[in-house]
Order: sequence, then C-alpha cells, then structure tokens
Amino acid sequence: MLTPTIALSTETGKLPVMHLKRFWNKAILTREGKLNGDAFIGEWATDTTLLAALGLGLEQTMQYVFHAAPTFEQFENWILEVTGGTDAGKIARFNQLISGDGEGSQCRDNDLLTKEDWDFFNKNGYIVIRNAVTPEHCDLAIEAICNFLEIDRYDPLTWYKPHPERKGIMVQLFNHPALEQNRHTYKIKKAFEELLNRTDLWVNTDRAGFNPPQTESHPFQGPRLHWDVSLQLPIPFGLQGILYLADTAENQGAFTLVPGYQNKIDNWINSLPANANPRTENLYALGPKSIAANAGDFIMWHHALPHGSSPNTATVPRFVQYINYLPLEPVENGVWK
Repeated sequence: MLTPTIALSTETGKLPVMHLKRFWNKAILTREGKLNGDAFIGEWATDTTLLAALGLGLEQTMQYVFHAAPTFEQFENWILEVTGGTDAGKIARFNQLISGDGEGSQCRDNDLLTKEDWDFFNKNGYIVIRNAVTPEHCDLAIEAICNFLEIDRYDPLTWYKPHPERKGIMVQLFNHPALEQNRHTYKIKKAFEELLNRTDLWVNTDRAGFNPPQTESHPFQGPRLHWDVSLQLPIPFGLQGILYLADTAENQGAFTLVPGYQNKIDNWINSLPANANPRTENLYALGPKSIAANAGDFIMWHHALPHGSSPNTATVPRFVQYINYLPLEPVENGVWK
C-alpha cells in the first residue's frame, strides 16, 4: 500500500495546535483503509501527548473519528465541545515540543518516596501511594460516575442497569472536573516524576471504572490478568496507575497483579516454547495478588507486571479512576508482540 500524502505536523487550523491536523489526517485515512494502522507507529507517543495536551481520551477520540468521519473543521469543533476549550499553556508547551524547542528536566526534589518505598518497588514492581487524593475529592468523582451512569451508589437495584457508555467494568467518562482534579493531585504527579526521574511528563485523560458485586445474571466480565504493553523483549521501564475512589477490600473486585514479575518476565518468556503466545498462558499460575486499599490510595505498577481486575464477591461496588503520566518519548518497543 502506497503511503498517501499526510499533513505536516506544523500545519494548524482554527485551533493553533500543531500535529492536530496530521493526527486527524492519519486517523481518517486509516478509517478509509488507505493507510496501514502501523504506518506511523513511530509517532504514537506524539499522538498520545497531543491528546494529553488537549484533555482528550484516546478511546473516545478514535471512536468519534471512526464513527463520525468528521471533516477537520468538525473535528476541531468536537474538541471544543467535549473539552470546553483548550488550555493555552498546555498547547504552547506542546507546540514547543513539535517545533523542536523540546523540554527535559531531571527530577531533583525526591522528597515523596522513601528508601523503603524504593526498595519495595524495586522488589515488587508496584507501590501504593497512601492518601494521594482526599476522601472529599474521591466522593465527587464517585458522584460524577453515578450521575453519568444514572445509578445510585447505595441502591443495588440500580447497579446493573445497561448504559451505552459502560463497557464491562469500564466507564467511558473522560471529561469531568472531578476526574480532572484528581489527575493533577500533587502526590500522584510527584510519584510519577520521582519513579521516572523526570518532570517533563503529560497526564493522560483516561476513564473511570465501576465494578459492582457479581451475581448469577451479571457475572464478572474482566479484564482478567493481561498486559497493556508490547512483550517484545526487553520491555522498557514504564508505569501505570489506578486510584481507588472508595475503600476496597481484597474480595471487592480489587486490582490484581503479579508482584515482582518485572524481574522475571524475560526469563519466563524465553522459557516458553517457540510458538507459544505469552498472552494466552495461564497467568494466574504466576502468583497474583489482590490489593486492598482505601479511598484516595493510588496504586502504581511497572507495566511489565501482569495485572487486571478481579471478581467482586463483596456487597458494595468498586469505584476507580485510571491515571497515568507519560513522557513524550515512547515507553515501549516499536514492535507490538
């Protein structure tokens, strides 16, 4: 397939955002089958940083483009409608990166994580940042989720109502002030800066999660243990994070991972038969752990750890919010495996 001409990253429309027209151009051509999905895989980090600068979720953006097939002007109008307007400071910072004025800053004030925290993380591949968000702000986020899904936090009769923006336990709620407030909490941002040893990070606009107790008619839907990163070795260092919005017991659909597997995954993958697919192996045989924590606690983990949710056998739902900070540079291999 011949690669068609693509807009330059420096081209802009009525929004003075570099790379936006190029991103739209690539997405539309991919939708039309005129561009291979991996044709510009080297620009993946730039694409996701663009969305972070705009305050857009990746999934919500691609769903809109692929369903609506908008013109570029319509795409810009949709961005303004969804986000309520762009942040001039973030856009200026992003445009500087695109124009080559770049940024890069080592994290110098390592005053959040203790030596014990570092030792635990290096051994287990995850850490729990306690009281990262106040209970009041957690409750505001839960209220936003409940209003969005049209459910009552305390009424089990409402928990299983179908909703078009509910995908299993995932809630396709991206743009809400309560969620945005939590994304910029000091402890969360600082923990990412210290673990990644840099301050030039961009927070993503990710969704929320609602996992009610499973029933005979509403069994657990996953996601079970999996990876969100390429398993092409070696796997570069990268992080992911989840915020508990309510106290969560181990049996309450708690977040689950395999501790310490960032130190074992290379040997494990290399020990598999040549034609084996690591993603279809029995990951539960690797020793998963469900993590109980309180409202406002933030769990961060090395993305080489198998991880997922778990069945909720308690009597109350699990409410969470997914948050991640990333640098502009790719944090995974260019080959998906």
